[in-house]
Amino acid sequence: MVATSGAALAEGVGIKKIGLAVPNLQADFFNQIKLGVEGYAGKLGIEVIVVDAKNDTATQVSQVQDLITQGIDAFIYIPAGAAAAAVPTRLARAEGIPVINVDREPEGAPGDTVIYGENVLSAYQVCDHIIGLAGGEGKMVVIHGQKGTTPEVQRFEGCKRAIDENPGVELVAQQWSQQWSPDEGFQIAQNMLQANPDIKIIFGQADGLAMGAAKAVEVAGLADQVIIGGYDGDGAALESLVACDTPFIVTATQSTQAMGVLAVNSAIAVANDASVPARQIPNAVLTTCDDAAKFVEKHP
Repeated sequence: MVATSGAALAEGVGIKKIGLAVPNLQADFFNQIKLGVEGYAGKLGIEVIVVDAKNDTATQVSQVQDLITQGIDAFIYIPAGAAAAAVPTRLARAEGIPVINVDREPEGAPGDTVIYGENVLSAYQVCDHIIGLAGGEGKMVVIHGQKGTTPEVQRFEGCKRAIDENPGVELVAQQWSQQWSPDEGFQIAQNMLQANPDIKIIFGQADGLAMGAAKAVEVAGLADQVIIGGYDGDGAALESLVACDTPFIVTATQSTQAMGVLAVNSAIAVANDASVPARQIPNAVLTTCDDAAKFVEKHP
């Protein structure tokens, strides 16, 4: 009975099967989007096939080719990296399949719409906050995400604006990660602290990077000296902010599950020949130790 009503719902929205390609399901950010897509699509009786590239572009291209052979009616796509990111979009569009890009926009091959958080303003707010807490001066480092991806480029643009507004801040080091992971954040921050033991400010372009950096700062015995900001509003990061017992003290919480719902609605709209904006950009909310608990209780 349930299957029948689900099929009827799917028939009513014009989509029965969605393919969702994500870079890495070990990252809470992508898991939150997956939960948003699956939860909402399930209510509509739409089947969702999820593939995890484990941060490998070649694997993702192969996975998308397989999704297309499975007869998906729409494709929700988060590129695993900047290299070859356009290939899956082109493959799907060549088959007339609606493409909804999320978080990252493949250069030269836009989908029917792209959905990503407002990276520039919110990264500016995070960096402005940590610079302010440092008294507007001191040595600062940035741990970037994966080079050339939309969030990496835009988050640095926003943060750099805050740095440029504070002439007392000296950007002494930058390094790019491959997987936005805590392990990378730890190793990169450890190297940076060895080269510049008087660092006062660290911006990690994702919460995993920021939390890894916080561990490195604690290991170095510099927890009272360094202020760290992150980005995304991951579950573990929000819980850390509630405890407020590490140098990591601020993030920007993205509406990840809402982005998943928006992606499904956009796929339905495109499949039914309705127009959708070329870019859909939900806000990310500056989140400190004082207000993190509300997002732990209910993630947007």
